[in-house]
Order: sequence, then C-alpha cells, then structure tokens
Amino acid sequence: MAKVAAIQMASGPNVSANLSEAKRLIADAVKQGAELVVLPENFAYMGMSELDILDVSEDYISANVSGEQAKAPIQNFLSSVAKEEKVWILGGTIPLKVNHAADVERSGENREKILSACLLFNDEGKVAARYDKIHLFDVDLGDQGGAYNESAFTEAGDKVVVVDTPFGKLGIAICYDLRFPELFRDMVSQGMEVLGLVSSFTATTGKAHWEVLNRARAIENLCFVVSSAQGGYHVNGRETHGDSMIVDPWGGVIDRLPHGSGFAIADIDTETLQQTRKNFPVLEHIKLPCHLK
Repeated sequence: MAKVAAIQMASGPNVSANLSEAKRLIADAVKQGAELVVLPENFAYMGMSELDILDVSEDYISANVSGEQAKAPIQNFLSSVAKEEKVWILGGTIPLKVNHAADVERSGENREKILSACLLFNDEGKVAARYDKIHLFDVDLGDQGGAYNESAFTEAGDKVVVVDTPFGKLGIAICYDLRFPELFRDMVSQGMEVLGLVSSFTATTGKAHWEVLNRARAIENLCFVVSSAQGGYHVNGRETHGDSMIVDPWGGVIDRLPHGSGFAIADIDTETLQQTRKNFPVLEHIKLPCHLK
C-alpha cells in the first residue's frame, strides 16, 4: 500500500513562481502522506507562445553534479525537493536541449528543438528514469480551441519507459500519449502496474475526452492511473481542463480535483491489483500483438 498524489497547477511564464507553487503543493501532499507525487506537463513554464519553451531549455545533467546548478534549475529544483521531502517525484515535463550524442544521432542534427522529458526522481534526489514524449500534439481544434504544432519545436522520443519503484512498476506517459492505447499495451507487456500521466489537456479536448480516456486506460490494462494536469486560466490566454485524478484498475475514480490549484491523493495497492488480474485475467487473453503492421 502506498499513497500517491497528482498535483494540479495553472503555470505561467515565471519559472520561479511556478517552482515556488510546485514546492508548496509537494510539501502539502507529503504532509498528507504522499510517497509519490506527480507534477503536470509544463509545470515549471508556460510561455506566451509555444516557441517560448526554447528559452528555458536545459542540458540533461546528473542531479548531483556540483558546479552545474545554474545550467539546470528545473532539474536541480526537483532533485533538491525530492531529497528534502524524502519523496519520489514524477517531474512533469522539462524542456531538454537536443545536444547529447544519442539525441543528436536520433534527430539527425542539432536543431533548435527540445525534447519534452519527464524525469522520475527518487527520494534521494537522484534520477531513476527518463521518458521523452513520443506522441506530439499537432492538431487544429478550430476557432474555439486553437491550433497546436508541437513538432515545430519538439523532437519526438522513441522509447517506452517502465521502471521499478517501491510503489510497483511505473509506466510514464505525457498528455497526447493518452490517446494511443498500443503504447500502454507495450507498457503492460513490460509489467506496468501504475501509470503516471503528466498532462496539459486543452479545455476543449478535456471536456470531451479526458475522464473517459483515463478510465479506459485503467480498465483495459487493469492498472492504477495517476493523472496530473494543468487546470485553469493561463497568462497566455489559454485554458486547460484540469480534473487531475487517480483511477483504480476497475476504472473507478478514487480521488480527483476538478478545478483549481491543489492535488488529488489516494492509496494504491499493487497486491490488490495482482489479485484482480488473477481473478479477471483479461491481459492473459490478448490475442493480437502490441504493434500491428
């Protein structure tokens, strides 16, 4: 049994203010017993335009490299808070520069782009896992919802991530990923028991699809889903849906925060999850491979 929290924010273009708010909410969640805290996508920065994210991009560094504090303020913030509060943190998304050998090889060139990375920090402040967002949000929602072109400034990731934690095998996903069920089938094939989703769903898409997609991913994979979302009105004029939630393997919403700044918090029990999978062995009945050509 472990207690997990999904934090909800309405981040803006001031990194220091956003980090201060995140620190306050993490501390409050820990006071209520949270051992794993999930932050939303873009928790540290939401600029006036999509391309502004390039201005706060960071090198990916070890959390404990002395003398490099100024190069990666968001990463160092997460590391220090995780260590100080003795809590695991799934760190929303951080814009990481495409400047390491593996990243450059994948992108083909060191372009003016970032990787939208979700870093998992353990309670010693060390990076336990990194996931780079695979599915990029390139859509046109019309006059009311606006147009988005994430691939214009973001390089897509290519690795599915499932990591061992004290709370079970944790799969990591980001926002638009939620719409691609084959991703989570892949995670289940790697033993995923808990899905940590960091998100910034638009008000338009969130109203129509957010809850049903979260519950569907929990039901079809018989896993817990811990979904942290941006929620509210932002300085850039954008409205995000919110409704951060924790869903059990049967699709029941254990706790949620429909609106405002705060968090949803609940106990998850992977022993009960495994018993549910044994009694209702739907995952053993899968006939098709995860990836169909």
